[in-house]
Amino acid sequence: MKEKRVNNKSLFLCEMCGLGYLEKETAEKCEEWCKKTGTCSIEITKKAVYLPDPFQKTSK
Repeated sequence: MKEKRVNNKSLFLCEMCGLGYLEKETAEKCEEWCKKTGTCSIEITKKAVYLPDPFQKTSK
């Protein structure tokens, strides 16, 4: 999980899927779920406030 500033707000990003959340705890749950199952949880992702650009190349 990493933190990113977007529009003067701190967002917490799942490093597996790139979705961003206002709450650190939610981002941690998302990352746990992604690592465990290799999928995204609808219950968790509905809380996402930031979606990654699908064409942006990310390095891990």
